[in-house]
Amino acid sequence: MKIEDIRNVLIIGAGNMGQQIGFQCAVSGYEVVLYDVGQAALEKAKDRIGKLAKTYMAARRLTEESAHDSLKRIKMSYDAEEAGRKSDFVSESVPEDPVLKSNVFAQFNKICPPHAIFTTNTSSLVPSMLAEATGRPDKFAAFHFHDVRVTNIVDIMPHPGTSEETTGLIKAFAEKINQVAVILKKENYGYVFNAMFMELLSSAQSLAANKVAEVEDIDRSWMGVMHTMVGPFGMMDSIGIDTAWKVTDYWANKTRDPQSLANAAFLKQYVDKGLLGVKSGKGFYSYPKPAFVKPGFIEGKKPL
Repeated sequence: MKIEDIRNVLIIGAGNMGQQIGFQCAVSGYEVVLYDVGQAALEKAKDRIGKLAKTYMAARRLTEESAHDSLKRIKMSYDAEEAGRKSDFVSESVPEDPVLKSNVFAQFNKICPPHAIFTTNTSSLVPSMLAEATGRPDKFAAFHFHDVRVTNIVDIMPHPGTSEETTGLIKAFAEKINQVAVILKKENYGYVFNAMFMELLSSAQSLAANKVAEVEDIDRSWMGVMHTMVGPFGMMDSIGIDTAWKVTDYWANKTRDPQSLANAAFLKQYVDKGLLGVKSGKGFYSYPKPAFVKPGFIEGKKPL
């Protein structure tokens, strides 16, 4: 298959990253189907993609007309057969559970055409953990996005069974949707940026879980020294505290490291209360106007 043969993109998982990836593909001219298991998830995704389009327009990345055309190229479906039967390229963004991901890939392997390329957007697992379940390991690799609103860096991580043709095709697809690909030479948990980023989040979680400092003070320290607009807990709010917890909990139970278990328990308190971050309106901060964007936050001043 050549890059010109890719016309229809299937996004499995209508969460935050699925929405962003799907919209970026539609902006680049591809026909997109966004699949999830329920109508409610798709309705929420439709609303948030509409807001994403407005963000692109406000940043002058799209005109009103091009944004409208992009949205028209996105279809929503909770019917797996309907969603997958014409797919040329598949991007999966379901929760970070290897069993769930494997089951989803096995399901869509029976539905999608044999030529379709399968990719996973996992931020913590490696593709060899899922390759066999795809039923097409030579046509499978990790294709990991960051927040497309602020960066166009993507990771491509083949596993030992990924064909060179597939790796090259994914790279060409990345270029077609205006992304800059970093190709890993070997599998590595956390890819490149996330390998560094997860260490930061883990350190912040440990400081809070061990009651060394309050959440806001930990963020204030990072922001003040590094001159960033957001700290690690604000970042976790953006990612989704539930996503941060799932990754932390998975590795905590795998390694049985006491500090990792404590970090997972700290995050679980927020998840149990439905405090998931930006997507729920409240997490470590309240949205849409979190404390860290207000004047005087770093200095510890109370907003007026």
